[in-house]
Amino acid sequence: MNCIITAGPTYEPLDSVRRLTNFSTGKLGVELANFLTDQGHNVTLLLGEGATYAGARRAAAVQSFTTTASLGDRLQALGGETIQAVFHAAAVSDFTFGKIWQHTPGGDLTAVQAGKIPTRAGGLLVELLPTPKLIVQLRGWFPRARLVGWKFEVDGTRAEVLQAARRQLAEAQSDLCVANGPAYGPGFGLVTADAERSVAEVAGLYAELERVVRQ
Repeated sequence: MNCIITAGPTYEPLDSVRRLTNFSTGKLGVELANFLTDQGHNVTLLLGEGATYAGARRAAAVQSFTTTASLGDRLQALGGETIQAVFHAAAVSDFTFGKIWQHTPGGDLTAVQAGKIPTRAGGLLVELLPTPKLIVQLRGWFPRARLVGWKFEVDGTRAEVLQAARRQLAEAQSDLCVANGPAYGPGFGLVTADAERSVAEVAGLYAELERVVRQ
């Protein structure tokens, strides 16, 4: 199969030297790419520039991305009916920066924009704006592919995480969602439109993901 895997974090720049990003090493996506490559699939790995995992990368092609927009451009450029599976495991930033204000000595706020925003004159007030949800655009870019998304949650219960995974399936028209994170607990939940099951080990997760996309 022709597969695409996204892995690692995006970032959003505050200015030319500061950025907002996610805690993501890229390991899970890189190892998934290695697993599928070893099974004989043709894999393109889109890996965040900020990924810190230093393990081997055996995918046929590796492309880097930076911001959410950068990752979206990469995905759209690869779009088409020849792609059979997309595993969207990247940790995409939920927010980007909007307007930035600086506190003046008199207590007022003044808009500021610079290559490196000065901080010595006082604190900053920063507007955060939501980034586009890339996963809801994948079906349009990859109309014939099996689409797999991730739902990583820190707060809440396992039942709430699974409910969020089901919402993602409906909103993104995807085929499977991997639920994990502290709110889910140990292991991974695999959620499809008509079934849910748990997988304890990463190796089992990879094998199950390959089985699902082969269906």
